[in-house]
Amino acid sequence: MRRYLVVFLLSAAALWAQQPQGPIKPPPGTLPQPVPEQRPIRVKVELVSTPVTAQTADGELVLDLTQRDFRVYDNGVEQRIENFELGGDPLSVVLVFETSSRVAPFLPAVRKSGILFAQTVLGQTGEAAVLGFDDHVEQLLPFTASHEQIEKTVENLRTGTSGVRLYSALSRAIGLLRNRPAERRRVILAVTEAADTGSETPLGVVLREAQLNNITVYTVGLSTTAAMLRAEPRQADPSPFPPGTFPRPPIPGTVQTPTTEQQRRGQIDLLAAIALLVKSAANAVGENALEMVTAGTGGLHIATFRDRSIEKAIDRIGGELHAQYLLTYRPAGTDPSGYHEIKVEVMRPGVRVRARPGYYTGPPEK
Repeated sequence: MRRYLVVFLLSAAALWAQQPQGPIKPPPGTLPQPVPEQRPIRVKVELVSTPVTAQTADGELVLDLTQRDFRVYDNGVEQRIENFELGGDPLSVVLVFETSSRVAPFLPAVRKSGILFAQTVLGQTGEAAVLGFDDHVEQLLPFTASHEQIEKTVENLRTGTSGVRLYSALSRAIGLLRNRPAERRRVILAVTEAADTGSETPLGVVLREAQLNNITVYTVGLSTTAAMLRAEPRQADPSPFPPGTFPRPPIPGTVQTPTTEQQRRGQIDLLAAIALLVKSAANAVGENALEMVTAGTGGLHIATFRDRSIEKAIDRIGGELHAQYLLTYRPAGTDPSGYHEIKVEVMRPGVRVRARPGYYTGPPEK
């Protein structure tokens, strides 16, 4: 038996010695074979998740709803909710800070808010990465659960150049979140003004990618204060209808007033603009980019008026993130391509909900 084993080992060693070492070279005169063209792979959206914020008319968070209280529609077709949670999934957050010289007066207040970002927003199980941007986008901290590192990074934010590559920064944040584990909720919290100079990525592409990757965007506006104080009061557009009458029936369960109709018209116009922006993958026109990217992902934009209101805005966002319902479903009964409108309803009177309005799959519309 040992003799046969020795012969086998010697034969194997001889064969191994005959194998070419390193890459195999083709014979002289042989043309190299071309590498097959790599075609883009289209990935079908398998799971759609939407965080839902439920509030009373006074803005109080509602925390005692059950799965039976919700209805979710995708392009008008009711969907089966596969997963339902209330603020349970751990958060993966990218904190995005504008550090340009344009917002230098706000940076001292932002630096002092590091503890709020680490504790109020992330909680006990969250993690965060930190980006800063001016003319360039820089990753200041990779994903970490260390509150101390996050606080220190925010405290050491430095004033940069005068550029504002906001859309590039949001695109970079989406790239960081795209590969986080599926069981984590993905959030971008940007502290910035509503301006962009020089980004190569259009806002429509940013919004589309955020929707496809189930990312919610929150923004704290820094420079809207001056614009609002300088702006003259707007005159309401004259109505062709007699005073006290309205062109449309009221929203079920609400009393029709000029104020509710104005809010209703503004919301409809905003959602229509978001759908068009996502379909065309273009840039937004006007100064409402932050409102569009937050409303388009189910998040919230808070404009700040003074230094202390920055802390209040962060505290409000943190409280909402840990009191949201997360609804997940597999799109069924609708065309897999094109724009998908998401509609979330709650079956309890007096409760309002906020969720992302939709997502888009397919090439940009020409």
